Amino acid sequence: MKRDFRENLVTAEATILETLKIIDTHGVPIGLVHKNGRLLGTVTDGDIRRGLLAGISLSARVSEIMNASPITVSAGSTDKSVLQVMRQSSILYLPIVDESGLVVGLRALKDLQATDLGTNPVMLMAGGLGARLKPLTDEVPKPMLEVGGKPILETIVENFVDQGFTSIFISVNYKKEAIENHFGDGTKWGAKISYVYETKPMGTAGALSLLSDPPSLPLIVMNGDLLTKVNFNHLVKFHEEHNAPATICVREYNFTVPYGVVEADDHFLSSIEEKPAQKVFVNAGIYVLGLDAISQVPEGKSLDMPDLLNILANDGRRPTVFPLREYWVDIGRTDDLNQARREFDWLFPRA
Repeated sequence: MKRDFRENLVTAEATILETLKIIDTHGVPIGLVHKNGRLLGTVTDGDIRRGLLAGISLSARVSEIMNASPITVSAGSTDKSVLQVMRQSSILYLPIVDESGLVVGLRALKDLQATDLGTNPVMLMAGGLGARLKPLTDEVPKPMLEVGGKPILETIVENFVDQGFTSIFISVNYKKEAIENHFGDGTKWGAKISYVYETKPMGTAGALSLLSDPPSLPLIVMNGDLLTKVNFNHLVKFHEEHNAPATICVREYNFTVPYGVVEADDHFLSSIEEKPAQKVFVNAGIYVLGLDAISQVPEGKSLDMPDLLNILANDGRRPTVFPLREYWVDIGRTDDLNQARREFDWLFPRA
């Protein structure tokens, strides 16, 4: 299949945000950075997220984050040779250049082989008590609270199915019948839904030990009280690119310290800054776990996901960090629920 690579061309002076629009819009999500048609570099979703982790603004020039030494193939290369390069280099998109370095084409792995995105299994954690949202959760579990006229968990399931992820496990405990009766086996949503039954609180990772068969592909794990517009295929691709045992999604959180912050060296003042603004990354409650990470979960015992990730990190198997740039809200309090209800219709428009 021939693709019009011109849709993917950006200049080195373009901003990261402008390039992001190309990556999110076109069928081949890669930016081809050029000067007078000659390839200078490439930019993928992963490059942008690594830039965000490094503190680079979306208003910065794309040349600050581009891969300046991209893998390319020459014009006239056969499909077989292009496919071989892509497999050996573990890349999904490959620019084609002529003898002078001019971009003359762009190939996608999915056009060369039957590559099925969205085949990874998903596990949704929906067994919590929802204590902070009482009395709303006295009758229904928190994931079944309505936002936009339907349960939070229904929007999550629809989002995964829309992106091709149809093998879904739901971990249940508190008022599990409400979830089972609503979703059944998932046929109505075009999914295959199975249930993992917690007989006691097992934390945000403990229920993984209840899976009857370990997944053969990396498992996406997500809390059942989140609304987000994240591209899960980009997340899985990021995880696979880094060959890590696990990946954690994070969200930038900004806050202002309401006091003057004092820095001291021994007993002497070094500096004082009045009400400084701080920026940190917080856990977004979305993960990708390989089989090695899942095998670390003790059978039948309570374990929280941060503890599992710390076990891996302390053992020298460091998880990767995937920064979210898309919409995300954790519905843990009444204020969060009200925010989600206000924003739902324009973020998740009805078909």
